[in-house]
Amino acid sequence: MTSTESPTTTPTEATSQSLRISSWGTVIAIGVTLVLLVIPLRVFQLQHAPSDQLLASIVKSKSSHHPLVRRGDLLDQRGRLLATTALGWRAFADPQEANDPILLGTRLQDAIGIPAIETDRELSGKLHRRYVPVSDILEDWQVQRLRTSPIRGIGLEPRLIRLYPQALNAASLIGTVGFEHTGLAGAEHSMNAQLVPTPGHFETIRDAGRRTMWIPPDGFDAGEDGRSIRLSIDLAIQRFAELRLHEAVQEYGAGGGRIVVMDCQTGELLAVADIEREPTGTQPRLRRNRCVTDPYEPGSTFKPFVWAAATEAGLATPDETLPTPSNGPHRTSFGRSIRDAHYHGPTTWRMVLIKSLNSGMAIVAERMKRDDLRSLVAQLGFGQSTKCGIPGETGGIVTSERNWSGYTQTSVAMGHEIAVTPVQMAQAFCVFARDGQMPAATLHARNGPRPIVPTYVFPSEIAAITRNNMQRVMTEGTGQRAQSDHYTMFGKSGTAQLPKANGGGYYEDRYISSFIAGAPVESPRIVVLCVIDDPDRSLGKWYGGSTAGPVVRDVVDSVLPYLGVAGDRQDVMQVSR
Repeated sequence: MTSTESPTTTPTEATSQSLRISSWGTVIAIGVTLVLLVIPLRVFQLQHAPSDQLLASIVKSKSSHHPLVRRGDLLDQRGRLLATTALGWRAFADPQEANDPILLGTRLQDAIGIPAIETDRELSGKLHRRYVPVSDILEDWQVQRLRTSPIRGIGLEPRLIRLYPQALNAASLIGTVGFEHTGLAGAEHSMNAQLVPTPGHFETIRDAGRRTMWIPPDGFDAGEDGRSIRLSIDLAIQRFAELRLHEAVQEYGAGGGRIVVMDCQTGELLAVADIEREPTGTQPRLRRNRCVTDPYEPGSTFKPFVWAAATEAGLATPDETLPTPSNGPHRTSFGRSIRDAHYHGPTTWRMVLIKSLNSGMAIVAERMKRDDLRSLVAQLGFGQSTKCGIPGETGGIVTSERNWSGYTQTSVAMGHEIAVTPVQMAQAFCVFARDGQMPAATLHARNGPRPIVPTYVFPSEIAAITRNNMQRVMTEGTGQRAQSDHYTMFGKSGTAQLPKANGGGYYEDRYISSFIAGAPVESPRIVVLCVIDDPDRSLGKWYGGSTAGPVVRDVVDSVLPYLGVAGDRQDVMQVSR
């Protein structure tokens, strides 16, 4: 019997086999570890830096859109549209859907006239993308053409556009919007926070074929349209004011003109117009409105404020006779020479205002304390913004307390050495129409019964006396060319020398002519201020009463009937114009 013997493994062979197994195990372990490290690295690379080929095939599982929400409208006081938002359409390209993306530009040009070179420029280097805008807002016929004769690879997307139905009427007041409908100028800028809508969102989950599978419970928010705002501007009044001002600038060869029409009881700005003969900038909606940005010396239109304050303080009574000169300049206590346009000899304090005598104003101004005159200027709102709602507003120029001298005291009493904006001036003048109280100027319509909180400046009897004296300015003084045949008016003219741009004094033969008035006298409804910048003196008219005055008269005669105010002149006096 034979026996089968199993081969025996020597210790050396066993050790060698164990080492081989251990080595292979180590290699496999290292390999697995490397694979486990490479996989997340590759995933990270694919997610954050995919190749161009992969980009073209990637389809996101989640899609997010923003529903269209409208910017609020701007309306005039009577609800007329000044600015609104409408739906427009823009063309975009999806090169992945096109039969031949290289020919998209040519096909788009043949269909709706967009130059092929522009489309090709937009698509250059973007043929892997699914969305490339290739046009601005299209015209209606272009939209219709693309809908009736679609081009594969070209789509239409809705876009909101801002429209201004009133063309350039009140252009600098309304302003304009920029990218994503953000206000850039005018009311569009100053009221942007109220006009801007609240954005929404719309999220969907899509499959690989870009088909919507479901919408998450919190995936839709419709957003909210912006709030519409009613401005105080009345479009009809604004149009007439702009037209009449334009005529005056042309007639007098002026460098420009400004006009403000204010409801003197509420402070609402009914019209604010600014015309420059040679405007800077080409976009009217982006221009500054000089009625709040560019101060000017008011000249004699400032005298009623000082006259009223001095009368209230008892520094002069209306019938007191002052030693105004008969034929030469008046000399102040510190030797300053004060000239009048016409010399009348000793004159009552009342006639100083009616005849606009610089000498009389200087005499009484020296009786006033400097702090009292400075306090009056501040109380009337000069030197500070009115915060009326027109952007870019400045506070004007008022001499500092440290630099306020005796020279300043007599200059300010005549409307010099102080610079104001037209809106500031109109606001302050309302004290004579509102029994000594000054309402705050505003570009917002005062809707509803909200109380008006005016600033108390003068007692009602002082305001009434000053107003009645300014009524005589219209019949006996410098306002005769501005007197209405239908309404009683109280007003004041101003003719100030034009300061040199470099600050080196004043031009001897160039002026800023202005006129301000309220009407009707017994129940004032409006205040109108007109400023004519640098009228051509060679044409023979440069005084405020003869240039700006007729503009104010015509605006009064146009606006008050429109507001339903009946004429109150019973005598129908015919005044030479």
